[in-house]
Formats: sequence, structure tokens, C-alpha cells
Amino acid sequence: MRILIVEDNRTNLMVLKGIVERMAGTSVAAFLDPLEALAATGAEIFDLVLVDFTMPRMDGRTFIERLRVQPDYRHVPVVMITGESDRQVRLDAITAGATDFLNKPIDPIELKARITNLLNLRQSQLDLADRADWLAREVGNATRHLTEREEEVIWRLSRALEYRDGGTGDHISRVATVARLIAEGMGLEQEQSRIIYLSAPLHDIGKVAIPDAILSKPGRLDDAELAVMRTHVPIGTRILSDGSSDLIRCASRIARSHHERWDGLGYPDGLSGEDIPLEGRIVAVADVFDALCTERPYKPAWPIEDARREIGRNAGSHFDPNCVAAFERRWPTIMALYEPGRVVAAA
Repeated sequence: MRILIVEDNRTNLMVLKGIVERMAGTSVAAFLDPLEALAATGAEIFDLVLVDFTMPRMDGRTFIERLRVQPDYRHVPVVMITGESDRQVRLDAITAGATDFLNKPIDPIELKARITNLLNLRQSQLDLADRADWLAREVGNATRHLTEREEEVIWRLSRALEYRDGGTGDHISRVATVARLIAEGMGLEQEQSRIIYLSAPLHDIGKVAIPDAILSKPGRLDDAELAVMRTHVPIGTRILSDGSSDLIRCASRIARSHHERWDGLGYPDGLSGEDIPLEGRIVAVADVFDALCTERPYKPAWPIEDARREIGRNAGSHFDPNCVAAFERRWPTIMALYEPGRVVAAA
């Protein structure tokens, strides 16, 4: 293990260095100048530090204080070597971060014993740190695997619902991708954009309880059928309620709010403006845009530029103007998603 010795007296330094170097498994870096020694600690992590108390350019207490500021040296054992018997000197050294003391003149047997004990302590620290790193990696791996499974279930469930609704499954992928692009265009953090992307496919999960006759009707719905169709919102909210993960909680907010309107004329709660959850406002733009661009039994697909203009016309009434502005900022990428033959894969 690497040991740093700082002692301004050349003879004392050579004596200490000779004793320590004869101990098995150790190597020494010795410095007369405490400032040079501090510079060395910035380039290398030593396992034990021996420092003299009385030095002309910097005393041992100050040296320890400056050493302990470095994150890598907060727990490295430090031995103060002193000829002082003053109790206050020792208290000051302990306050600065000294681990142990050695009195001058140095007793080689005592020196070796203290070094052995402190190096054993250091090895235990390193072993514990390695164990903590291993546990952190294992927890990270387990969490990642759980997240991946959760994401896979969401995509498969959403695709199954899309097929039942008469689609090809591409609608949910496009809505999720457009929602993520809008979130990024609004400057949301990467993790928040990722959660919205993964939650968006469940926006219509409540349609699982809607009768096939209504879901698959080739023409427009009458008022009674429309009332039944709108129940997919509270149903979806109940399906996703009480989620324990950020992803499911976000999906629940989207399922509840993506049919609200900026002007308050939406459903089910008649929310308006920023009272509508941000995730719902984002998915509302993505969902309506893709619906306009998608052929259904009751309507042809709109040309993509017509759908774009429709989104723009409804900024401030149906849609959050900030979401529409972000939609426009990311338009070249969004437009590329709708190129003929383009398949948007779930990530």
C-alpha cells in the first residue's frame, strides 16, 4: 500500500522512510515540503499519511485540514508526528482530522504497530467501498431489468389494444415519439421526456372496456355511443390508479387528461390552461395530429401539412400554445416520421 510521509527534517524523513519501506507490502513517497506533498495528493491517492506537526511553510494541522478537503482523502488514515505534549495541540489535530499520533523520538516498534493497524483499517475501508460499489451495480442492474420488463409490458399491452381498435399498432409508436419530441422541444429534462414517451402508449388504455360495436363502427358515433366512448377516460384512470412507479403515475395523468382542452371545453373534468397536467397537454397534440394523419373507416387520412396547419389553428383553444410551438420547433423530425413506408419502432 502507498504511504505518504511529510517531514521537513531530512534526517528524520530518511529514518521514517527506511523503517516503513522495510514493512511488507508498502511503498513510500517522502516529501520535505508540505506544499509539494499536497500537490502529490492531487495526482495520487495514498493509503496512509504520516505528517510532522512542526514545519516552517505549513504546520501539520493546516496540512491535514487542506488534505481533508479533497473528497478522496476524507477517510484516509492520517498520523500526526509531534514532539509536543500540549493537550491543545492534539485537540487541534483531532479537530483538523488526524486519526492517530506518534511522539518523537519515534519508537520503530510502535511505528510499525500503528502503521499495521491503520493499514488494516484502510484495507477494510477499501473492501467496504468495493462492496458498496458492487451492491450499487447490482441494484442498478436489477432496477434496469425491472424497468425494461415494465416498458415491454406497456408496449405489448398498448399494441394489443391498438389492434383491437382497428389500427396496425403504429399509432401508439408515433404518438409516443411525437410526444417525446414535443417534450424535448419544450426543454424538459431527458428523464421527464423519456417517462412521457413510455407513458404515452397507455393514453387510451380504457378502450379495453369499450364494446367492439362502438370501437369498430365504420361511421361517426351518435350521442349515446359517444357518451360510452368517453367512458374510456375514467376507466383508463382506474386501471392505472395507485401506480407505484413514476411511469405508471404519469400514464394515469395522461389517460385522465389528454382529452381536456386549453380553453376548458374538453372532458372529463373541464380543466383549462395549466390546470391540465403538462403530460396530458403534450399527448393531446401528438394524439390529435396522428389521428388526423391516419386513415380510419369513417374518414380518410389528412395530408400531413393540412394536419400541421390544423394543430396550429387550434393553438390557444384546443391546445397549449407552448406545446404547439414545441411541435413546430421539432417539425422536420416529426414530418420524417410520416414518410411513406416509414415504420416507427418502439424503443
